[in-house]
Amino acid sequence: MEDKKSFDDVIIEVNNVSRCFNLARERVDSLKEYIVRKLKGNLHFDEFWALNGITFNVKRGESIGLIGLNGSGKSTMLKVIAGVLKPTGGSVRVLGSVAPLIELGAGFDSDLTARENIFLNGALLGHSRAVMRGYYDDIMDVPVKNFSSGMTSRLAFSIATIGKPDILIVDEVLAVGDSKFQQKCIDRIQEMMSQGTTVLFVSHSIEQVKLVCKKVVWLEHGKLKAYGDALEICEQYENMYGGR
Repeated sequence: MEDKKSFDDVIIEVNNVSRCFNLARERVDSLKEYIVRKLKGNLHFDEFWALNGITFNVKRGESIGLIGLNGSGKSTMLKVIAGVLKPTGGSVRVLGSVAPLIELGAGFDSDLTARENIFLNGALLGHSRAVMRGYYDDIMDVPVKNFSSGMTSRLAFSIATIGKPDILIVDEVLAVGDSKFQQKCIDRIQEMMSQGTTVLFVSHSIEQVKLVCKKVVWLEHGKLKAYGDALEICEQYENMYGGR
């Protein structure tokens, strides 16, 4: 009998989650101006609910796609699950280690060498120098000549997908790079899925979602519109929006 590794138990529990952002009505050009206005009570905000009462569960080993138009709340949902953002209301319960591919290369320093950035980015993802040394040769299999945006994404992807995390969170990673890099990402994601990793996947490409995911969460204006079979819901989405 399988214990924690069972594919039947819930690994992510999203319970009535909402996330509100306060958007300033007036432009504030400096921290000093912000503090002065705040002390005087002259700061006025509008509430924007990026998520509103979202509930769904993900079982261990499932591959879940999040779809919806820009501004529907997909990236916010992933950041709440990853622990980057706290929900304004509701709760998220996550069991296991998480590898978030949300902003590839966000921890890179342009003043450091490729080697130094590998260890720096690894540390930001919670990997020790000893662990990074063990994967260093595999990571450096990527031919680093300079730190263009595409190269940074390649390097960051290699670092973020080392080992075998329980949960892999992927947000628009395949929107950068050429077709060869995109295929390499898909192959690596599917390899991790075959080893039991749970995947949360966001992409503007509905074809990629159908290729990677078995189920889909469809968000619209911060609310849950549908959750279920990927092919069925993606077809409904395409009929409505033409694959946008």
